[in-house]
Amino acid sequence: MGLKVTFAPKIIVGKAGSGMHVHTKIVDKNGINQYVDKAGHLTATAHKAVAGMMSLAASLTAFGNTNPTSYLRLVPHQEAPTTVCWGDRNRSALVRVPLGWSADVDMCSIINPLEKPSSKRYTNKQTIEFRASDGSANIYLLLAGICTAVRHGFEIDNAEQLAKDTYVAVNIHKDEFAGTVAHLDSLPASCVASAERLRQHRAIYEARGVFDPVTIDMLIRNLEAYQDTDLRAKAQADPKFLKELVDRYFYC
Repeated sequence: MGLKVTFAPKIIVGKAGSGMHVHTKIVDKNGINQYVDKAGHLTATAHKAVAGMMSLAASLTAFGNTNPTSYLRLVPHQEAPTTVCWGDRNRSALVRVPLGWSADVDMCSIINPLEKPSSKRYTNKQTIEFRASDGSANIYLLLAGICTAVRHGFEIDNAEQLAKDTYVAVNIHKDEFAGTVAHLDSLPASCVASAERLRQHRAIYEARGVFDPVTIDMLIRNLEAYQDTDLRAKAQADPKFLKELVDRYFYC
């Protein structure tokens, strides 16, 4: 039929790219969501998990954003994150807390009078969403990396303060809010930069044998092989070159 299928991070010049968001949840042995309390408020557990993602966000791109067009997607005004921050229902943030059933009321029986009331705990649906990754990701390594980041959030002393410091409640891509995130870290702008951040954080990923050093070496080597340090700037200045890049990595 003349159709092509791709999950590449950038497929159309001048339009938002294609991401692969990951929703996370921590549950106890009884299956109860530990991200929210009975009132639907985020718990200390949730803040520590977010802090871990904030701490290792830049190096997580080594697992979730693995070719040069990944970084053509991670630019302002393209419905993708650019800065290491988080927020509630905030689509400009790297980590987002989506709308959940935070009031823990049985909306089904309220809206539908014939529906029998349920004692189900609806706050159990709440997730926390990591929004940087895309279709070029090695999903197995990415999920292991996110789990490592969350674990790291429980190991650092300043986790809750870090979560507080990286929280944003505005669209960070609007000019009037530029100062809001000026103090925050940015996501890497290239595969080469991603490799460097992975090199800086590798000891955390290798701790407890989660990632083998050989695997980390391979990822760094593969990312650096693209030699794309200035590629994004060049592509943004040259539409023809940008189109060539999109075509080259159309199949990731």
